Amino acid sequence: MNTITEIATIKIRATIKAPVEKVWNLWTDPKHIIQWNNASDDWHTPKSENDLHVGGKFLSRMEAKDGSLGFDFAGEYSKIELFKQINYTIGDGRKVKVSFVSKGNETTVTETFEAEQTHTIEMQQTGWQSILDNFKKYVETLS
Repeated sequence: MNTITEIATIKIRATIKAPVEKVWNLWTDPKHIIQWNNASDDWHTPKSENDLHVGGKFLSRMEAKDGSLGFDFAGEYSKIELFKQINYTIGDGRKVKVSFVSKGNETTVTETFEAEQTHTIEMQQTGWQSILDNFKKYVETLS
């Protein structure tokens, strides 16, 4: 008997008060990624690498500040459309699409990603949204 398992997708969004070029650069530059890439104040990203082109790879080392937990968030780019869209596949095979929609001095960043099976949809959505909200705060603080 064949069964088709549908993969749940999760969508998060933030509108940032900054032009798309700035948002894009802060999203993709490792020296900035380490500043904003955490879901809560007790986590950080001590290391980030980013080779932003189709077939290029990225890695962000995410760790609890107390040293109790850590993991590599890594993957490979499948589509890059400058200032508009970044698609990638995470190391576990899940697909992610990040879109950047510019409206003057505001940019809406939308991430759509395939859910994993370990954590609840709500937990994943909350965690990813927290990181995106932290990114928004970081960008707007630099404005």
